[in-house]
Amino acid sequence: MNIKALRAFRLAFSEGSVAAASEVMHLSQPAISRLISGLEAEIKLQLFDRSGRSLTPTEEGVAFYREAGRILDNLDEVPRIASDIRAGRTESLRIVTMPRIAQFLSAPAVAMFTQEHPDVSVTLDVRARREAGKWLAGREYDIGIAALPVSHPDIKTVPLVRVRALAILPAAHPLAQEASVTADQLASDTVIRLMQGLLLRDQLDDAFNSAGVTPDATHEVSSSQLACALVAEGAGITIADEMVASAFGDRLAAIPFEPERWMTFGLLLPRNRKIQKTAEQFQEKLAEHIAHVCRSSLTMHLVSRQ
Repeated sequence: MNIKALRAFRLAFSEGSVAAASEVMHLSQPAISRLISGLEAEIKLQLFDRSGRSLTPTEEGVAFYREAGRILDNLDEVPRIASDIRAGRTESLRIVTMPRIAQFLSAPAVAMFTQEHPDVSVTLDVRARREAGKWLAGREYDIGIAALPVSHPDIKTVPLVRVRALAILPAAHPLAQEASVTADQLASDTVIRLMQGLLLRDQLDDAFNSAGVTPDATHEVSSSQLACALVAEGAGITIADEMVASAFGDRLAAIPFEPERWMTFGLLLPRNRKIQKTAEQFQEKLAEHIAHVCRSSLTMHLVSRQ
């Protein structure tokens, strides 16, 4: 595949015009257009709608950019990678994590790891849970951290911690001091749900459906962090967990949800590749951090190893 054509597509997509791409790449506009047309012919997709005066990505173009975005971005990393190899700096660790645990679990573990291994180059990327296994299997990353289960023939999983689902309420909510809450008690509130297909959306819907309760009003957002942010602003309530709610401090009340619902989080590892030493060392730091968190938490429990 023509790398220059991929660069032309990426720039035309992100900058919004062939003219902008030609300026960055120091090529004529017809040359940029030919590169993109050649790429479309090679991958058999129409990436842009050329019917109007502006260059508009098609649905196929948006999907291609979304899926290939990481690879396209990494093209600019090639000179740095070569420089590191020439300088003897070849140790690296590439980690992918889901947004919901990036701040609470992944970032502290990475910080602990880098303090002990300052010469290792670490990449920490955030991907949706449904994408993480695919990117790991595609060798973009060495190790993943995500909600389980993750079903992929090339991925093995290692459960680490169980987390209880909590009702996340504004700090001044009438139920904020309760020991626990049920779906019935929350039915009159505006419920902030995640979009279809996301793990917490399924859990929230199941919690209300099992109780035979339909919330009076709902909003939808794309992440649990956004849901908690809206709760903190007084826009409603949501179902999440301690890991997400902790970032908002005393602006939120996190109350155990009844009946109990628990989620498991753990490692994603390549099934058919030897785990490199740096990944094993990072696993140790992640397990150490999780154990520390669980010692002071009533809603997070270590997964026992048989």
